[in-house]
Amino acid sequence: MTAADAGSWQADEDEPRGPVGKAFRLSAADSLSLGNAVCGFLAVCVLAYSAIKQLQVGGHFTPDPSYFATAIVLLLIGATCDLFDGLVARRFRASAMGAELDNLADVISFGFAPAFMVVIWAGFTNQVPFPAVVGAAVAVLVAGVVRLARFACVKTKSGDFMGLPIPMGAMTVISIVLLFQPSIWSLLAVLGVAWLMVSRIEYPKPKGQLAAVVLGWIMVNVAFLTFWVAWPEGGDLPIKIGASMQIALVAAIPLRVLFYKREQRKEAERIGN
Repeated sequence: MTAADAGSWQADEDEPRGPVGKAFRLSAADSLSLGNAVCGFLAVCVLAYSAIKQLQVGGHFTPDPSYFATAIVLLLIGATCDLFDGLVARRFRASAMGAELDNLADVISFGFAPAFMVVIWAGFTNQVPFPAVVGAAVAVLVAGVVRLARFACVKTKSGDFMGLPIPMGAMTVISIVLLFQPSIWSLLAVLGVAWLMVSRIEYPKPKGQLAAVVLGWIMVNVAFLTFWVAWPEGGDLPIKIGASMQIALVAAIPLRVLFYKREQRKEAERIGN
């Protein structure tokens, strides 16, 4: 065997092997993942357009609630796609690249899009320094990426999520944007959400009835947002209720976990004594 033949043989050995043809076939679940990614990208486009349009006309930008509402509806549709892609993959079939597509779509819709929303929300105000705004947005993006990477590598004994799931984290960041004016305190709240995503707190995985509850919550929020956009004279009470429910849910779960673990320790101590 010549050196050239040996090099060619080694190159062939290094080539990945597997069902290459099947890897390029998109399943129904993959289509939902791609729909999630498209919704995230369109949400960013809507927010960018709102800023570009105002800056071109008047040279000054004030966040327009209607554009925020449109972007949030798109992200909620993306969250619905994300909720169903796993169910569809288990019910029918998953492609060879399904898990990777799901994570990449989540980075766009629930990592980059809410981080960009934070910049649009607080980056054009004199209330907080721009570097602080960018720092909070970067924290959301980085926490989301780390959260997804850890999800792919680490499995909990209970089967639950370790850390706040990135779709729920994104919706909580959006709720903060909707409820509060830009300030150091609201940016600290955004940082708190980023910390929850990379924390060791276990969040229950939506299965069965819980998945139905999550879907119902998404549909209710979409209805609130639609009402908010279609009838602005009705006020923003519905969307404030939905955002407050989201923040309360995310805050209540860690407290419930802490109380549960404390009860377990007391029970173990009682049995030991």
